[in-house]
Amino acid sequence: MDDAKSLNRRYETIAWGAFFIWLGITSLFPGLPNGASTIGIGLIFLGLNAARMFGNIPISGFTVTLGVLALVLGGAEMARALLHFEFDLPVFPIVLIVLGVLMLARALMKSK
Repeated sequence: MDDAKSLNRRYETIAWGAFFIWLGITSLFPGLPNGASTIGIGLIFLGLNAARMFGNIPISGFTVTLGVLALVLGGAEMARALLHFEFDLPVFPIVLIVLGVLMLARALMKSK
C-alpha cells in the first residue's frame, strides 16, 4: 500500500509539473488556437488517471470529470474560433459551477 501511495504522489507531482509547464507555454505563445490551453489541461488530468489505472491505483472521478469537462469546453472554444460562431462561452464560471456541484454531490453521497 505504501508503494501505491508513493507512486500516486509521483504521478501527481508529474501532473502538476506538466500543468505548470503547459500554462507557461500557453502564456508565452498567445497565438495558439483558442481552447488549446483548456484541452491541454484536460489531457493532463486524463493522463494522470490513465497512469493511475495502469499502476493499479484507484482513479479519481473528480479529476476524470474535470479532464473530460476541460476537453469538451476547450473543444467548443476551439470550434467556435475555427468556425467563426458568434456565441461566447464563459468557461471559468462553468468550471466553478461544475466543481461546486461535484463537491456537493460527493459530500451528499458520502453521508448516505
